[in-house]
Amino acid sequence: MTKNCHNDYKMKFPMLEEYPDLTQHNNHMAKVLNKEIYDKLRGKSTPSGFTLDDCIQTGVDNPGHPFIMTVGCVAGDEESYEVFKDLFDPIISDRHGGYKPTDKHHTDLNWENLKGGDDLDPNYVLSSRVRTGRSIKGYTLPPHNSRGERRAVEKLSIEALTSLDGEFRG
Repeated sequence: MTKNCHNDYKMKFPMLEEYPDLTQHNNHMAKVLNKEIYDKLRGKSTPSGFTLDDCIQTGVDNPGHPFIMTVGCVAGDEESYEVFKDLFDPIISDRHGGYKPTDKHHTDLNWENLKGGDDLDPNYVLSSRVRTGRSIKGYTLPPHNSRGERRAVEKLSIEALTSLDGEFRG
């Protein structure tokens, strides 16, 4: 496991001096993270250098809203889910109603199986959107990308999209 200079420096300080004050936070990370998990994971990093503090910083900086439970952490790369599984697994389970690491998401990309789109009442539904994300094996995720890596992902995406034909061309 690779360590980066930032993490080596932080390890010079005792755990209690680095452990964040989450007493006013309302997010899944703050609900799960305790001193034992923090102490166990704080010296670890993924091969690309993503650390526990990188994972939780968004939830430390943004305490959340009393009525809206946010996630409060991010993964920097594919390996984050394994290296920091003691944090991610309970957060994913809590956020997704008991979803376990052994569960498998059922994906159905057949648009003909969509239901209810023609029955949406225009008095209540003005618009809708489809959200997409990307994960490309061998590239870190957006919270951990460098500018060069972002440009490489953009180039790869453009190449893939311009290769489409038929109704998907353009």
